[in-house]
Amino acid sequence: MTAGRRTTRRPFRWSVMPRLLAQAPPRVLVVVGFVLIALGVLIVTRPLTSILLLSLYVGLSIIASGVIELAARRRTSPWWTRVIAVVEIVLGLAAIVWIGRSLDLLPGLLAFVLVIGGLASIGEAISRGLVSQRVLSAVWGGAQIAFGVLALSWPDVTVLAVAVVFGVRTVIYGFGLAVRGARGMLGRGRETTRPDPPGTPGRKRQIWMAVGRYALAVVLVGTVSVGWWLNDWLQDGAPVVDAFYEPPEDVPREHGKLIREDDYRGQVPEGAVVKRILYTTTDVRGIRAVASALVILPEGRSLAPRPVVLWNHGTTGVARGCAPSLRDNAATRWAIPALDDVIERGWAVVAPDYTGQGAPGVFPYLIGKGEAQSALDAVLAANEVEGAWLDDRVVVWGHSQGGHAALWTAQLASEYTPELRIRGTVALAPVGDPLALARELLRGDASPNLAVLTSWVLVPYADTYPDVDLRQYVVPGARTIVREMTQRCPTEPGVIVSVLTAMGVSEDRPLYIGDLTTGVLGRRLEQNAVTGPFEQPVLIVWGSDDEVIPPLLQHRLVNRLCAQGDQVRWAVFHGYDHLSVLQPRSTFLPMLLRWTDDRFGARSGAVSRCPG
Repeated sequence: MTAGRRTTRRPFRWSVMPRLLAQAPPRVLVVVGFVLIALGVLIVTRPLTSILLLSLYVGLSIIASGVIELAARRRTSPWWTRVIAVVEIVLGLAAIVWIGRSLDLLPGLLAFVLVIGGLASIGEAISRGLVSQRVLSAVWGGAQIAFGVLALSWPDVTVLAVAVVFGVRTVIYGFGLAVRGARGMLGRGRETTRPDPPGTPGRKRQIWMAVGRYALAVVLVGTVSVGWWLNDWLQDGAPVVDAFYEPPEDVPREHGKLIREDDYRGQVPEGAVVKRILYTTTDVRGIRAVASALVILPEGRSLAPRPVVLWNHGTTGVARGCAPSLRDNAATRWAIPALDDVIERGWAVVAPDYTGQGAPGVFPYLIGKGEAQSALDAVLAANEVEGAWLDDRVVVWGHSQGGHAALWTAQLASEYTPELRIRGTVALAPVGDPLALARELLRGDASPNLAVLTSWVLVPYADTYPDVDLRQYVVPGARTIVREMTQRCPTEPGVIVSVLTAMGVSEDRPLYIGDLTTGVLGRRLEQNAVTGPFEQPVLIVWGSDDEVIPPLLQHRLVNRLCAQGDQVRWAVFHGYDHLSVLQPRSTFLPMLLRWTDDRFGARSGAVSRCPG
């Protein structure tokens, strides 16, 4: 083949819009430019509202790009260009048909397209252009790839991050088209065949444009660097679930059986030995499960079996990594009230994580039966720990969510674990009625924190009860966001992402639809209210300034239990908020110890303040 007849290969172009508009009249460019600017602004400011529009836009663009590639390519074109064109068409159809029915998959596709767009920009940087143009194209390509990878690392913010990138990209491209069209309409878009002589304004303009490209490249490099640093910081702060929590293939069939024990790796109180255990239990559906717990024993041998304080922790999140036994301070007086005094008295402490925290499974957040069975089985398994000699006398303590768990533990103990004698129950600022609490919280203004807390209730309920469907309560396209909120703990830096995501989305539209306290979810919440009856005394304590659970609900709980004849004693500590009642300086702690000591001694004084 002679040089004159040599066929030059057209570079493969990933973006369809430049090809469609290459020969368009200036007026068309102006109109399309302003339309794209409006679309980009909509995508950035209303990610959930515009998510369907975005999926259609991306899907149609990909399909058109593939069709044009197939139609324009000759037989001499590389085979891989035709394969990619077919893949583009398939992905575009998926974006319109499949993802139109399941918008939660859209962020993954958009992130994939970002990576493809980045590769295309890098390809253009290699193939043609001025040095400054090549540098900017290469950096922009790398930035798109980095943004795509980061978006996949944080699925709940993918729709926001990708929407911003796509939106800004669309605005910039639309602005460029509008300027090009305007220049064409004004007669200044014609190319000259003679280069500007040195020192002319045209030459200066080219220099300034090159400087601008380099500056933008620096900004992009800085942005990506900050993004990767932030990603590493957030991930490094997340708790790590080690191999201890992975159950073996052969798990005992009986509930309450010890699987393994190990030394606790956090702070150990003076005069105590702390073990973490993995044991068998039964979840709320009656299916075999595995759970973890801490067992805190006073040092030295005991001449008699040790009474057991069964501690049920408050809200720590609902993900596996949120297990208290993974935290460094879970066996201190800041996590378990009056722990040093408990050890001094010679009592043992069993502190379950519940299923789904530490060990795999579904966390039974405010699901009474699941909480109670995990707690009771932890006591049975703790008795198999080397050096433990535990009495069958148990006093149950719990705070907040743990207060709900403690009350449910006392309700179910005689049926589920008749070998244990529950001597009494202490509930600190408990959730006595999840449905009533939900109504109180949702009555106020929506906030990012409430959006995260709602996900902690809604997702475990949906995973536990087949009749609770997330699609009935979460806006289309946001189920990934809501689920990812449940994968972070309030003590890790990554929870910031959940809060910021909730803030960003709430500016668009609420994450949740309908009334969360009605329908199937409302009935399931009501089903998990504390009802009793209680065979042994109950002590309920709360602060007058509780900002989490309205004191009114505690008064209702006490009145309800008194009305059915339960032995209830209660106390309100003025000036105390939700956490103050269990902190080391709380004036309630001496009362807690005396009341528990009376229960272990089977003394019956001052067990009830109910009328009559």
